[in-house]
Amino acid sequence: MPSPKTLMSVVSTSATATESAVEPLKTYKPRSLWASAWRRLIRGWNGRVGLFLVTVITLIAVVTPIVDPYDPRLDSEPAKSRRPPSLEHPFGNDFIGRDIFRRVMHGARYSLVVALSTILIGTVLSTAIGMVAGYFGGWVDMLIQRLAELMQAFPSIPLAIAIVAIAGPSLFNTVLAITIVSIPGGMRVARAMTLTLRTRDYVEAGRALGASHFHILWRHILPNLISYVIVGATLGVGGVILNAAALGFLGLGAQPPTPGRLRRLPPPSSRHSSSGAAVTA
Repeated sequence: MPSPKTLMSVVSTSATATESAVEPLKTYKPRSLWASAWRRLIRGWNGRVGLFLVTVITLIAVVTPIVDPYDPRLDSEPAKSRRPPSLEHPFGNDFIGRDIFRRVMHGARYSLVVALSTILIGTVLSTAIGMVAGYFGGWVDMLIQRLAELMQAFPSIPLAIAIVAIAGPSLFNTVLAITIVSIPGGMRVARAMTLTLRTRDYVEAGRALGASHFHILWRHILPNLISYVIVGATLGVGGVILNAAALGFLGLGAQPPTPGRLRRLPPPSSRHSSSGAAVTA
């Protein structure tokens, strides 16, 4: 039988080993959701390429007005109208001699403003409405669903054209119209996820503890819903820019002389030459 001193030394050694094993666990800090998402993004080559392209486009939109001050009212050289692409003008000139390449570069800023404003406002509104519809259900859900179906009964572009035609053509009304037509789709995604999340145990526990509806929606449902919302929002950026371009093509977007990625057709008298651009920047 071991002596008491031997037993004490064994216990002391075991305690020391346990403390040394637990010490790294005390200093370990779990990664946040954003840190984990960032690691997954840059791990693959497709994520890196996409991030590079987005960064380049954003830098063009931000830096171009700084390095190349531009007044669209002065960018007109009738002597160079309808000229083909050249080293001086890579995209050629439009029907009044404006440099199309220069206007495209400056138009990136307006495309980015329209896309980000529409996505941000539309995502916030659609997510809030969808969460309310899915969480409360009953007549609230039925009313919101019928309104969404009424809006989706019309194609998005004709509906946006009607809204801008009523409100008047401008950049602000373009953002407003595209935001309105984008709400039903995002709302349905948020509603479907909320219908699933509202029956989870942690939501039921929050109700049992007397948590308010706002607290449950904000602290328990939204954090578990936000990843799907972000994915849907990023996928919708391209569609928003195309819709804005379509409205600009019809003369219902940003009005001249504001540069844009897609502008209305030039007057019929200026379309006779095949060397000119059919659609100006």
